[in-house]
Amino acid sequence: MYRLITANRNYSSWSLRPWVLMKSLGIPFEDEQVVFASVDNYEAFRSFAPNGMVPALIDGDRTVWDSLGIVLYLGDRHDGAWPADADARAWAQCVACEMHSGFSALRIACTMNVGARVRRNPDTPALTRDIARVAELFEEGLERFGGPFLAGPGFTAADAFFAPVAFRVRSYSVPLGPKGSAWIDRMLDLPAMREWERQALAEPHREPGHEADLAATGSIMQDFRTSPE
Repeated sequence: MYRLITANRNYSSWSLRPWVLMKSLGIPFEDEQVVFASVDNYEAFRSFAPNGMVPALIDGDRTVWDSLGIVLYLGDRHDGAWPADADARAWAQCVACEMHSGFSALRIACTMNVGARVRRNPDTPALTRDIARVAELFEEGLERFGGPFLAGPGFTAADAFFAPVAFRVRSYSVPLGPKGSAWIDRMLDLPAMREWERQALAEPHREPGHEADLAATGSIMQDFRTSPE
């Protein structure tokens, strides 16, 4: 059986991607969590991943690292990771790669924090562009492939790669238009996403660096997490 190593549910957007894909597709795995002890966990995480980061997938004697590497690996072995339709598959792979390599302004200004609700700082031009591009991608995919997921009727890696955006949009009240907002609601209602959220809210661990990143994004209006350690 696979072993998937992830970090804090509340903070780790990269961990969420393969986790929610495997959960949603019914791919069995042992779920192992290693929390962030500090902002830089490189040396500690090198014990299970050569890049010193999460997530990491252990398949027997083979270690697969990086969220995109893991999803590509799973896609070679499991139906449903990518759409069967050739056009939808090409589009889904492109948007997953775009999410993996881009949207830096959105990542910084709307850092992943499942339990927080934030009045975000004024948008920078870079953030405005990122939000507009996300909305454009969502509208394109939903219209072109018919929904209800980004690349058609089934949940695929395209949805998994944007799953952290669903939490970010809710935390920071990011406007995405009617189609994008409907997709966000659909994602947040998925059993796997609700499970991730339950675990995130129950985590007592706080990592000061990630909390500082959150505080820098704006004014924290609500925090639904359990009391810290």
